[in-house]
Amino acid sequence: MTDQLRWDYLSCNGHPSLKTPNIDKLAKSGVNFKNAFVQSPMCGPSRACFYTGRTIFSNGVTWNRVPLPIGELTIDDYLKPKGIRTAVVGKTHMEADVEGMHRLGLNKGTEIGMIISEPGFEPYEKDDGLHPTPGYLHKNEALNYNKWLNSLGYEGVNPWNDYANSAEGANGELLSGWSLRNSDLPARIKEEHSETPYMTMRAKEFIKETGDKPWCLHLSFIKPHWPYMAPAPYHNMYGKESFIPVSRNNSEKENPNPVFKMFMEEQVGLTFSQQGTRETVLPGYMGLITQIDDHLGDLFDFLEKEGKKDETMIVFTSDHGDYLGDHWMGEKELFHDVSVKIPLIIFDPRKEADQSRGTECNELVEAIDLLPTFIEANDLKVPNARLEGKSLMPIINNSQTKPLRDYVFSEFDYGIYQVREKLKVNINDAKIFMIRDKNWKFVYYKGFDPQLFDLQNDPEEFLDLGKSQKHKGIIEGMKEKLFQRLINRRNRISISDEAYSIMRDDENEKGIIIGEW
Repeated sequence: MTDQLRWDYLSCNGHPSLKTPNIDKLAKSGVNFKNAFVQSPMCGPSRACFYTGRTIFSNGVTWNRVPLPIGELTIDDYLKPKGIRTAVVGKTHMEADVEGMHRLGLNKGTEIGMIISEPGFEPYEKDDGLHPTPGYLHKNEALNYNKWLNSLGYEGVNPWNDYANSAEGANGELLSGWSLRNSDLPARIKEEHSETPYMTMRAKEFIKETGDKPWCLHLSFIKPHWPYMAPAPYHNMYGKESFIPVSRNNSEKENPNPVFKMFMEEQVGLTFSQQGTRETVLPGYMGLITQIDDHLGDLFDFLEKEGKKDETMIVFTSDHGDYLGDHWMGEKELFHDVSVKIPLIIFDPRKEADQSRGTECNELVEAIDLLPTFIEANDLKVPNARLEGKSLMPIINNSQTKPLRDYVFSEFDYGIYQVREKLKVNINDAKIFMIRDKNWKFVYYKGFDPQLFDLQNDPEEFLDLGKSQKHKGIIEGMKEKLFQRLINRRNRISISDEAYSIMRDDENEKGIIIGEW
């Protein structure tokens, strides 16, 4: 998994200039899902959906640093019956449910406490990749990556900040990667010591250490998420001639949805809307993507040499996209395709998948589909009473006989943003929901007019039809789809459908007789 990688910033997904030959090769060996969407366009909530197979309303992780409730099952819980070692190298953005752990007398010092506190992943190399020095000093906990850099001669308490994510000025001064104006400068670190090769190295060490035992590794690259700062030679690999045009229109600012208007006026949106910002950021962003591709090539070669390529399912994806100035926005948060749509490529080495190799799938896919896919791929029963996604194995095995679904769903909670305060919205009402099919995208803002986009005639999503009387029937139809999706979420999670269906079968034997005269 990458962080903040747009679906269209891969050459196999149509970018005319970006070089991603190793990811392209993976797509030619597997299935490239061209219509995959996250269930929330924000790091932590999106990842919680990937890990639990459940939407954020169901799993409770409404924003970064909101703990995953202790009762939620994750990838490790479902794969454990097969004896699979499940670990993470890189980012999860998940927080421990410390209150819940204390209630049950658990602590991180025990094996079970460690697994529960790290959303089901063995923290082989847990690193959420955001360590500005003031916050890093406050944590009072040494980062493994910083220790490694210190051992290589990079000085200071926080070389992550001072070398991996800073450039150097003409007089030796630090130029922080947190300032977008510095995004096209080279990081002060040698390429082989930057974050992406480090995480790749740790992934190889995990695979080597695990040997012939079954494993599931969440290799979660920190980039191309900001700070958008790449080491040489990746920092200036791409010039202005390689950029795709910005996708925004002045009509978007004419009487917009109030919440969309406020997000456009957030500082990051204003900065990305200025001339020169996007042109400065894109060399770093695109360079970081090619760096990831290069090191994935190294990892794929390693798997080949270790004799594991033909026995390893490989999934490449991202937790959300990045506006990069499109729609007068920076960051993610809202529901234009550049934010909510993700790359998804699945390579299954088994013979059953041969007929789908090199294909592109246009089915509407959700991030929550991956966990049931992993479960079915390991010949385990998918617990549909709890999971809200659908297995993609029938598509991978070329046995799919009907459409996967008619529409995809996503949601976002903006309760902690100044947007909510400016609009005087109650913290529990700051909710947005998206329903998207192949023709229409409907975005429901609690307390405000919706947005509606005609994806066939307006694929760039410039013209908001949410107030159009002519489209009232479409809006009502999309509202009904949203209603159906909301009422079909899974909340009976402590018992299987099969066990629930027979709960009353033995009442007569137990002498429970109701209504008999």
